[in-house]
Amino acid sequence: MAQIIVGVGEYAVTNQPGDVVKTFALGSCVAMIVLAPRIRAVGMVHIALPESKLGNGKEKNLPGYFADTAIPVVLDSLKKLGISNNRDLIIKLAGGASMMDPQGYFNIGKRNVLAIRKILWQYKLGAIAEDIGQNFSRTVRVEVDTGLVYLSSPNRPEWQL
Repeated sequence: MAQIIVGVGEYAVTNQPGDVVKTFALGSCVAMIVLAPRIRAVGMVHIALPESKLGNGKEKNLPGYFADTAIPVVLDSLKKLGISNNRDLIIKLAGGASMMDPQGYFNIGKRNVLAIRKILWQYKLGAIAEDIGQNFSRTVRVEVDTGLVYLSSPNRPEWQL
């Protein structure tokens, strides 16, 4: 049993009983949670930006940083654990808030969510649950044993996604 922390631009995939995967302080970043109930596996990635084309090679060391490189690497990692069909996957999204951008000039959170949705669609996937937008940060925790996804935020009680 381990707690696996996913930092910005990082991802984790596990099927170890008792494991908990967690990421902190999602502002405009988005956590994509991938559940594979048939094999009791969980994947999570902490996506910071929509596209790697301006990343100057950052995607090589941190493929989870950009939506267009994060999603393929997480799905490939789940295949190595035994997923043979994307229809076996459950996707959930959290984050994508408007932080420090009250005028909505950059819209990084919205752009992240839209990029993720577009890429998931190319894989014939879509999120079944989302807690996105607004103006507060989120921490996400996923339990491998149950597949339950919990969110927390300062001054708010924990809730389930």
